[in-house]
Amino acid sequence: MATTSTVPRPTLSDDQLRELVGLIAESDTVELKLTVPDSDLRSAVVGLGMDPLDAQIRQIFFFDTPDLALSQSGVVVRARRIQGKGEDSVVKLRPVVPSELPAELRSTPGFGVEVDALPGGFVCSGRLKVLLPKPRMLRVAAGEAPAKELFTKEQRRLFHEHAPAGMRISELSVLGPIFVLKLQFTPADFNRKLVAELWLYPDGSRLLELSTKCAPHEAFQVATEARVFLSKHGVNLYGEQETKTRKALTFFASELKKQAKGG
Repeated sequence: MATTSTVPRPTLSDDQLRELVGLIAESDTVELKLTVPDSDLRSAVVGLGMDPLDAQIRQIFFFDTPDLALSQSGVVVRARRIQGKGEDSVVKLRPVVPSELPAELRSTPGFGVEVDALPGGFVCSGRLKVLLPKPRMLRVAAGEAPAKELFTKEQRRLFHEHAPAGMRISELSVLGPIFVLKLQFTPADFNRKLVAELWLYPDGSRLLELSTKCAPHEAFQVATEARVFLSKHGVNLYGEQETKTRKALTFFASELKKQAKGG
């Protein structure tokens, strides 16, 4: 176990725990996540027996303004190219309170509410995801097609209801792509599927996220079992937690600003 008594362990306050319990009870799924520090990446891969040759290649694009006005308003717009599986797009609201979402939205095909929980924090989000009928992302990235072609009428309506007033999807900048290696595996001594995502940023930095999904009613039990399993295999549970989406948005927004200044 890669910790010492001097390492602060992230904890939730009583109020945060009450909020988390309430959000979980009203959500569709829970995803338990852990960011592994880059310095511990190799030991985590070896300790968990991950084979990178089994990973699926993904290319992820985000859409926002250079000052990330969309993200700051609680909306994330994303499209992905997935090796062997085509493309999909997502409009995500984050954070949300499930009980405050319209019933019509909750029943929309492709919409789901999920709690993402990581050491010391959590967020509840709602996302409307669709599979694209044919490849379009590269044409959009090249400026040969408008971004709205990636999103359905329902997704565009959700965007307009929550984005800053007057903002249009087709006016957003393309942020990306980020190359991602995604590996799904079930360890012999942990009877649940784990997902490892290695995000490779253009500046050479990397972010490894481990996660597992579960039903709301089993979230705390699975969290305990996952903690014991990862600790047993030498995974650092107490490294700094950095969200992959925020890191990507911040990086590419900075690049856009440099381009605008001509440097």
